[in-house]
Amino acid sequence: MRDVLTRLGRYSCLRAAVLFLTVLVAIYLTVMIANWGGAMDEARKAQIRFDVTVAVYANPGYLDLPESDLQRLVDEFTAAQIRAVGLDRPFLERSISYTRDALTLDLGRSQYIISDTGSRMVRSVLLDRLPSTLLLIATAELLLFFIALLAALYLSRRYGSFVDRLIIALAPTSAAPAWFYGLFLILIFAAILRVLPWGGMTAVPPPPTTGGYALSVLRHLVLPVSAVILGAIFANIYNWRTFFLMYSSEDYVELAKAKGLSSQDIERRYILRPTLPPILTSFLLLLITLWMGAIVLETVFNWPGVGRLYYQAIQVSDTP
Repeated sequence: MRDVLTRLGRYSCLRAAVLFLTVLVAIYLTVMIANWGGAMDEARKAQIRFDVTVAVYANPGYLDLPESDLQRLVDEFTAAQIRAVGLDRPFLERSISYTRDALTLDLGRSQYIISDTGSRMVRSVLLDRLPSTLLLIATAELLLFFIALLAALYLSRRYGSFVDRLIIALAPTSAAPAWFYGLFLILIFAAILRVLPWGGMTAVPPPPTTGGYALSVLRHLVLPVSAVILGAIFANIYNWRTFFLMYSSEDYVELAKAKGLSSQDIERRYILRPTLPPILTSFLLLLITLWMGAIVLETVFNWPGVGRLYYQAIQVSDTP
């Protein structure tokens, strides 16, 4: 068991490193495309000039200066600030700087949306919403992973049974996104039966006690998490069950059966171990897909996460 966990940990770390490098390259290419022709540079210079202008005209020490002197100060301070942030450097250096800013969420100031602490810094606004999205995604993904894994193992032992054929028939339903199922769940359990809240993260007003608050969050998690699971579980059960069937027909598995090993030992040593890499790979791809769909999902359930924030920013044309 220790050997299996060691190999799993090593493989997971390797995959995480590859995923990080992939995200890094993707962000860098996005920056290169977005700044093609200097669009991001001009937007950042305009923001710097706006901030400097506000600071100069609000400074009590400059109230008696004529307009021409104020404009000269604005030009001087703007040029100094542009040099300070490196906008006068070569394109390659600027693109690396933009990539670093994207990774550290140093994306400037929001025009309209503010954080819970009253800050307009994009980093603060994102960090306010990120825990809500992580809670939703992590809960749904963990439940989906273990339910699908156990169900796939169960079906691999009962190939051709009624349940196996039923899962095969239901697998195409995973083509529909999670928010599609979310609409039906809201209609049934929130609008008709009225046993679960349709949206939000907590009751309004939130419960005053810690236990009550936690229970309220759990109740509000049920529908969006169920929508995520319904939108992906059947295809994952089918795919992972196929992996188990492929490896269970290998010669070394037949040899292990001939030696008299128990079915639990055979599954753990000779079936689960070689199937973990493709299962984890498909699971990571699913995680990326679910993250991309968080915008619509959180909007449908009014979940106060990053996806909902993105939708709100589009509505008011809020760009840093």
